[in-house]
Amino acid sequence: MTEPAATDATAAAAASTTRRWSAWRVVWWFGFVSLAADMVYEGARSMYGPLLASLGASALVVGLVTGAGEAMALVLRLVFGPLADRTGRYWGLTIAGYGLTAVCVPLLAVTPFVGGAGLVLAAVLILLERSGKAVRSPSKSALLAHVATAVGRGRGFGLHKALDQVGALSGPLLVAAVVAAASGVIWPGMAVLAIPGAVAMLLLFVIRSRVPDPSVYDGTSAATAASETVAAPGVPARRGLRGWFADAVGSGLPREFFGYALAAGLTTGGLVTFGILGYHLTVDRLVPVAAVPVVYAGAMGVEALAALGVGLVYDRRGGAVLYAVPVLVALVPPLALSGTVWVALVGVAVWGLAYGVQDSTVKALVAEVVEAPRRATAYGVFAGVQGAFAIVGGVVAGWLYDRSLPALVVVVAVSQVVALALLVRTVHTLHHRPA
Repeated sequence: MTEPAATDATAAAAASTTRRWSAWRVVWWFGFVSLAADMVYEGARSMYGPLLASLGASALVVGLVTGAGEAMALVLRLVFGPLADRTGRYWGLTIAGYGLTAVCVPLLAVTPFVGGAGLVLAAVLILLERSGKAVRSPSKSALLAHVATAVGRGRGFGLHKALDQVGALSGPLLVAAVVAAASGVIWPGMAVLAIPGAVAMLLLFVIRSRVPDPSVYDGTSAATAASETVAAPGVPARRGLRGWFADAVGSGLPREFFGYALAAGLTTGGLVTFGILGYHLTVDRLVPVAAVPVVYAGAMGVEALAALGVGLVYDRRGGAVLYAVPVLVALVPPLALSGTVWVALVGVAVWGLAYGVQDSTVKALVAEVVEAPRRATAYGVFAGVQGAFAIVGGVVAGWLYDRSLPALVVVVAVSQVVALALLVRTVHTLHHRPA
């Protein structure tokens, strides 16, 4: 008999929080968390290729590790998306995921000092760091989707991604400065990333204390969301391992969601990882090792501008803006893997543009297709499809890089033609779907 009173107290506390913090303020603070966290993992990611190469990795190994890392960051969301919706522990999973990244990245600094085990340790830490993204992303996206409803999803996700990219820009520059000061030695650049990692965790705890229930921004309550998750309209309650599997494969999600997920999977798999691009820049001696993070930072700057601009266009034009992604992805291999430094740098910029459009607005469109009670599950399934393609794409790109660059260019181009056809069909279906 005390539950209604507790619920009323929670609602009152949430309403009080809403009065103190506007929706825009919450979006900005979530962006600041991502800014600091991106300094950590994007700073490290900018050097994954050179770091693994310095530990004895081949292009195939670099492609495998970075592709598998991106796959884990995506596929594991099949577990943590449904887990968030079933338990309601959106904040706990968000905090745990960020914490895993904040710990694993600085530990990469020890890999040059453990002899032959350095390459294995680096690979494990990279995979664990990427797993942290899988743990947090569905929950963080679900929390942010509630708040972004009040400001416009395209603008909300776009601003968040732009701040995210400020960190993605400044992190690699910080690493570049430290590596240059250390005369090209990489490990101090990893160690310094412990500082923004600590800042990200501190900011996250502040937001959690101020906004315990972001669902108040779109007029739902945590209790309502939880009950609808168990038994959403038209979807029977599912419990146990069988129910979990049904969630993981997207049972009950709209049909158009799966067409969109397949298209996004093809663009994700076709977009060559920066691990391969950084490896190419280093091995072919197009730029010095200390300059690789600067090149990556430039790509992150392009990505930030793309995320913010495309978010605004999305709110006006809808999902058709994503038609640009397959075209950009297909242009990356012939440009970024060129033997001419300026052509390669243009290719890296195109890579950043493609990544920015794909990584920001795709989440906004998922939120349009899937209703709030199953949104974290949908983000998990969507990311799982992308992850399956990411690991295949990483391995294929690494293997073809060592054997035939023209073949790599052709394979990516063909995959993007298919992706574009699927995107056109999906967006057309959504546009003509009954309200």
